[in-house]
Amino acid sequence: MDKNPVLQLRVFDLNCWALRYLSKLRQERITLIGDVLDREGFDLALLQEVWSERDYWELKKKLSARYPSSHYFKSGVIGSGLCVFSKHQILDTFLYQYSVNGYPYMLQHGDWFCGKSVGLVELKIQGIVFNIYVTHLHAEYCREKDAYLPHRVVQAWELGQFIQHTSKGADIVLLGGDLNMHPEDVGVRLLRCWAGLQDSFTTAEKVEGCEDGSTLVPANCFTNQKEMLFYPQGIRIDYILYKVHAGFAGIKMENGPRKWLNSNLCCSSLYLSTVSQNNF
Repeated sequence: MDKNPVLQLRVFDLNCWALRYLSKLRQERITLIGDVLDREGFDLALLQEVWSERDYWELKKKLSARYPSSHYFKSGVIGSGLCVFSKHQILDTFLYQYSVNGYPYMLQHGDWFCGKSVGLVELKIQGIVFNIYVTHLHAEYCREKDAYLPHRVVQAWELGQFIQHTSKGADIVLLGGDLNMHPEDVGVRLLRCWAGLQDSFTTAEKVEGCEDGSTLVPANCFTNQKEMLFYPQGIRIDYILYKVHAGFAGIKMENGPRKWLNSNLCCSSLYLSTVSQNNF
């Protein structure tokens, strides 16, 4: 790997829990998220639940020097909540809204109004074509009586289909987001086994943070502690998945750290060693 050109891509993924008027300390947390992104200088930041477009523009203003390229995906009644900040130029974008997404009469849950979707941005870095996907699937709410399990499975299937049909010209595929599923749930297995995506946490040579990769943890003061009764160590529901096409001599993943925030956060570093830069 040392003899060939190496590209490092640092990716930050976070569910921001930023629902206007309802989320606690929303503005303060958005400000802190912007501070972290500006200080750390990732290559990519994939954010979910940025429901207020005003919050997006505040982040964009703060991060314009560090992340000159960004995109906010609009969908549904109140928006998709998805946005991407990139150090590299975004060449193209596309949004696909899932065909199944909750019920309009379940006002207390609200997923139906959000227009849950998957956003795609295309990048070209050192001649390598990247398809970057960001998504947020339907919430679980109650694992024992999960009325929305079929919805998440359908969304995972549509997500896999969307990636398969839009990534044929890409060298690298990256998917980040809050899937609201445990690692062995059927939706995650569909993405791994059928869509061919690898889990950056399980393939990482170096991991910092929670040993089991939990992203929803009781230590976070914003977590609903009732949801954690059966999971004292936390749950992993946020992921960075990837797929590398032919033409690379080696690939290495590193995960972490999660020292800035305690919940719904994934950070990964992807190291690529190409056979020859002339291949791209």
